[in-house]
Amino acid sequence: MRGLIVGMLFGACFPAWSAHAYAQFGDIKYPPGFQHFDYVNPKAPKGGEISLVPPTRLSNFDKYNPFTLKGSAPPSLVGLVFETLLTGTLDEPTTAYGLLAEDVAVAPDRLSVVFRLHPAARFSNGDPVLATDVKHSFDRLVSKESAPQYRTIFGEVRGATILGERTIRFDFKRVNAELPLIVGGLPVFSRQWGMEKGKAKPLDQIVTDMPIGSGPYRVGKVSFGRDITYERDPHYWAKDLNVRRGLFNFDRITYKIYKDNTAQLEAFKAGEFDYIQAFIAREWARAYSGKQFDSGQLIKKELKHGNAGDFQGFQFNTRRDKFKDPRVREAIGLAMDFEWLNRQLFYNAYTRVRGYFVASDFEATGKPGADELALLEPLRAQLPPEVFTQDVPQPPVTSLDPASGRTLRDNLRRARALLAEAGWTYRDGALRNAKGEAFTIEFLDNSGSMGRIVTPFARNLEKLGIAVNYKVIDFAILQKRMDVFDFEVISSRSVGSEAPGTELVERFGSKAADIEGSGNVIGIKSSAVDTLLDKVISAQTRPELVASVRALDRVLRFGHYVVPHWYGGVHRVAFRAGRFEQPAVTPRYYQPESWITSTWWATETNREALYRRMAAGKAN
Repeated sequence: MRGLIVGMLFGACFPAWSAHAYAQFGDIKYPPGFQHFDYVNPKAPKGGEISLVPPTRLSNFDKYNPFTLKGSAPPSLVGLVFETLLTGTLDEPTTAYGLLAEDVAVAPDRLSVVFRLHPAARFSNGDPVLATDVKHSFDRLVSKESAPQYRTIFGEVRGATILGERTIRFDFKRVNAELPLIVGGLPVFSRQWGMEKGKAKPLDQIVTDMPIGSGPYRVGKVSFGRDITYERDPHYWAKDLNVRRGLFNFDRITYKIYKDNTAQLEAFKAGEFDYIQAFIAREWARAYSGKQFDSGQLIKKELKHGNAGDFQGFQFNTRRDKFKDPRVREAIGLAMDFEWLNRQLFYNAYTRVRGYFVASDFEATGKPGADELALLEPLRAQLPPEVFTQDVPQPPVTSLDPASGRTLRDNLRRARALLAEAGWTYRDGALRNAKGEAFTIEFLDNSGSMGRIVTPFARNLEKLGIAVNYKVIDFAILQKRMDVFDFEVISSRSVGSEAPGTELVERFGSKAADIEGSGNVIGIKSSAVDTLLDKVISAQTRPELVASVRALDRVLRFGHYVVPHWYGGVHRVAFRAGRFEQPAVTPRYYQPESWITSTWWATETNREALYRRMAAGKAN
């Protein structure tokens, strides 16, 4: 089966490709037998360490199981400890290469895919990775024992069938060119994980059992709930595999967790860890400064990338009656003065988010073209007529010119009119509905960083008669409230994608709106959106995917489900000088944390310092 050609599986429009990889649209960059990815140094020395903080809002962790809903797992556990059948790259958006699987073949009818596992693949306990482990992982993840998003992600997979000791087939419910990538991304764990007295515990009862994965790292020293160190497995089975050559070079990767941004930054300056990513423009401009930066001990850099823009915004919980009317949501958005925020708070460092796929091929612009109209016309009865006749909505712009018609006063006047149309009028000192109920909004935040944004936003909303409550709570509490949809407005960010697909069903699909812990925190329930999501995941060519995602973006933007925030065209990072080196080639698509931990390596000084500490520890 090695070297099998599985070309013509998708008709004459798709080229043939060998079974070392799978490409959704047939565009494979690296040929069979390639030596390494272009963006790595295959001769990078192993050793040394790096310590960093999670880029998320995580404030603690209470379990070693990242696949269940309850609790918080430590950062990077999935990427460092567990592996998948196929692995993606940082320079191709819709292609994946064999990792645990050395061979992939798609059936001529495109309704199944067969993976043959690499005979050298081993878990951290020394057991071989077998088809029974893959099926066990799949069955557990699609059960009610796991977090609900897995059931959505694998919702188009009919099941997994073991064909041999190292051969497994996944059957699909329908033709979908993305599905081989989806099942290829299945995280695989040992069926021995969670065994107790010879009996396997349900997945949701595996909490502090040490993970048994096949990845390059194992869990090392832990200060439970606070810090965690991953130690490179010296017996890692794939260290010489082409898709791993030059990767995962640090002997130790440590994550330190702090309660707030201020403590985190001060700890960085004090030398408690080596690398940090900045997300707040004011802090980047003012707080990332001082003698250590001036002397070169600490380095701050703005790293360019080719990623699609991240989506970020205030998201409404449309399950609440007061947010059900899109006119109300649009009116609230009119009260945000981004231009003032950018001038006064952001040092003009940001660009306004326009939609859900900003700065990518998938962003809707102007009026719908012929390709979008072909998808939208059958949905005309379900959509507002403006979708077909008007340009796609843009966030409101404020001007200092009174004659522009776009001052904050003008925007608030339009907002007041929209609210009145929706049945909300100002009387008795507040904006009220027909029942006399006052309009209030609660913004939830876990870090406090949004306070300086909400304060001027709240002042503008108060001019409309809306009372605002801004509440800061712990991340774990916020996450739980989001899981059960117990919130009014939250700030949320999702990383941009060059290959959006099935994950959008979990974000915007009607079924997900009723599943606790799903990504559809907004609560969108729209048959038109569901139809367009179906078009997205069934796209057979990239032009089809582009048209369907643009149509989806357009419909969502006419729904005014969010108040868009802002994005930047660079990654802002700071790190300790003299401790790290990096490859000569920077990939086009990357997130800095995973790029650094996987492709950078320690300097000789860094490596020697770790060896001395390790030797001293053994001596004691």
